[in-house]
Formats: sequence, C-alpha cells, structure tokens
Amino acid sequence: MSLYTPPAFREDRPEVLLRLMRTSRLPLLISNGANGLPDVTHLPLLTDGVRIVGHLARANPHWKALRDGARAIAIFPGPEGYISPSSYASKAEHHRVVPTWNYEAVHAEGPIEIIEDAARLHEIVSTLTDHHEKPRAERWKVGDAPAEFIAGQLKGIVGVVLTIEALIGKRKLSQNRPAADRDGALEDVDQHNAGLAEAMRAARDGN
Repeated sequence: MSLYTPPAFREDRPEVLLRLMRTSRLPLLISNGANGLPDVTHLPLLTDGVRIVGHLARANPHWKALRDGARAIAIFPGPEGYISPSSYASKAEHHRVVPTWNYEAVHAEGPIEIIEDAARLHEIVSTLTDHHEKPRAERWKVGDAPAEFIAGQLKGIVGVVLTIEALIGKRKLSQNRPAADRDGALEDVDQHNAGLAEAMRAARDGN
C-alpha cells in the first residue's frame, strides 16, 4: 500500500487512526477491477480497529470481484480545505509563500470477505444504523420496520468485511509551517471551515 506521507504529516498512533476512521463521513472501498482500472464504491463503513464492515448493493458489480479472498483498500477521508497564503504571518515578511490544501486521511488494506447470510447481514446493518442514529434524540432502529420488509431489503445487499492488515494515516495540517503561520492559518480557517479548524487545533496540541 502506497500513500505519500512526508514525516511531518505521517500519523501512526493507533488510537488517532481509529478516531479518524470512526468519524469519517463517507469512506471509499477500492479494489482491482477489470481492464486495469480500479473498482471504487462510496459507502458507510464502521471499524473496531481490527475489521471494517459495510455493505454494497447486490446490483453493484464491485462485490463480485471481491469474492475468493480479494484484497481491497478502504480510504477514510477527514476534514479538508484550502489554505490561503494571505493567512500566513510570513507573507508580510517576505511574500515567499504559496497556497496549499490541508486534509486528513487513513488508508486501510486487507483481504475482503463477502457476506450473504441473512443473519450476519442483519447484524451489519443494525450495527451501522445504531452507530449513525446515536446522536439523534429519537433513534430509529432496524427493528422498528416490519420483519418481512427488512428481510426483503437484505436480499438487495451483500456485506463486506475487510480484515485490517496495514494502516497508513496522513494529517497534513500545517505542521511544517512556523508557529505564527500555523496560528494564522488556523484563525483564518476557523471562520469558514469548523471541521478543518478542529483538526488543525488537535494536531497543534499533539492530539
């Protein structure tokens, strides 16, 4: 697995990687496809740090290429955004500054298992639903829908379980800039991109 990660931006702490993966909004599942092009699917994924679980539409041909022990990469993007040179203190000193883009991402690689068993599929969708309903005051549960309706819906999906064998994390959050530039960029981003500002603040504080 290859991801360009200069030392200033490399993240290896398991607890940080797990946090980034669990807060990612819409990961991507990528594997080798036909004609030398990758198969890519955007889908919600959930992980405990050992396995990654989710499901694909049965009509999506991507899952058929994942049978028989295929390997895949799950990409968990985090907050991202443009950084203007105008936010740097050093701009006023020498003007030798250029724009950049800050972001966080985690790549996880491993073998994929395809799940078609109804009971295991029910467990996967219930776990995913409970996770995403947790912040809501009135939480919907899979059991709120009629059992026969859910059984029919499960026939339209297949589960995927990726066993994590390699993890690479990258947090490009202005760590390579002087402290005054980092503070200026953070102050600027805080006005229009709260998620990225929170990530930059966490990186500055060593979290």
